[in-house]
Amino acid sequence: MRKLRRSIKSLAACVCAIFLLVAVQARTPRQKEGNKNGGTAAGGRGRKSEARGSVHSVTIPVTLNRRGGNAPREEMQLLELVVQEDGEAQEILSARGADRAPLAFAVLIQDDVQSPVSNEIKGLATFIRALPAGSRVLVGYLRAGSPQLTQRFTNDLEHAAKTLRIPIGAAAAAPFNPYTELADVLKRFESLPTGRRAVLLISDGVDVSRGLDNSTPGQSVDLQRAINEAQRRSVAVYSIYAPTNLTAGGNFILAGNGQGSLKRLSDETGGRSFFQGANAPVSFDPFLRELSGLLNRQFALTYLSTHPSKEFHRIKLQTAQTEVELAYPSGYARK
Repeated sequence: MRKLRRSIKSLAACVCAIFLLVAVQARTPRQKEGNKNGGTAAGGRGRKSEARGSVHSVTIPVTLNRRGGNAPREEMQLLELVVQEDGEAQEILSARGADRAPLAFAVLIQDDVQSPVSNEIKGLATFIRALPAGSRVLVGYLRAGSPQLTQRFTNDLEHAAKTLRIPIGAAAAAPFNPYTELADVLKRFESLPTGRRAVLLISDGVDVSRGLDNSTPGQSVDLQRAINEAQRRSVAVYSIYAPTNLTAGGNFILAGNGQGSLKRLSDETGGRSFFQGANAPVSFDPFLRELSGLLNRQFALTYLSTHPSKEFHRIKLQTAQTEVELAYPSGYARK
């Protein structure tokens, strides 16, 4: 009887060993196949991380306005925004207004603008002093050679306002073109924290560095480069047209090219351009009041982009509120 029991136990052990061997052989091909495709579940998570590794955050300046009137800044909280990049919806991470994203602001004046601009220096200084506490301000002049910065970025608004000076106003002070030096200054935003960024450019907007035929908004190579730099660094460029000796005196073609170039620069970076005919504005005050309101309603919108290529990526914002207008850059190209 005992021998029979031992025989039965031995037989059962053999059967278990056979089943175990078959199971191991059956699983081995699947494991090898899994290794070829990136492994098991842990390997799958690794592939997902690699996919998310191509995702990067993008911050753009957005300004809120209501058709037929100014939208209150608080309305930003009620927006239901949809961000599309190259036609695909993207995930929004944050929308930071003036209370959460201090403004970095550069005032740039072309040094050969005509003398009427000299009367606007006091108003510009008052505008700088009235910027929200915590704002960083840079003051510079676009002139022959390279930009002259009278004040690098500082949060001392009073000191920045005092560094404004009367433009030279002579043709000898003219820059190669305003856009090469604007692009140089835009690079200085790189060292600042990501947030709300803007430039006020006071210029005739004309680029004749490659001839009169290339002074149109669609032909200026350096205008396009400046737009690219502003979009890449999330800077909205606001502009005020001010004539120089080149564009004054009834030269409507050059004045039109300059104003068209400034408008394109502002439109494609999320800013706004200001001008009154082909002559110097009677006063900058109305422009500065409107600019102050626009900056108060500007916010920094950050989203996740799923497009890793270095080509140009087109941006489109949508909201269900039909009475609301949104100003934002037309797109950007990755570095």
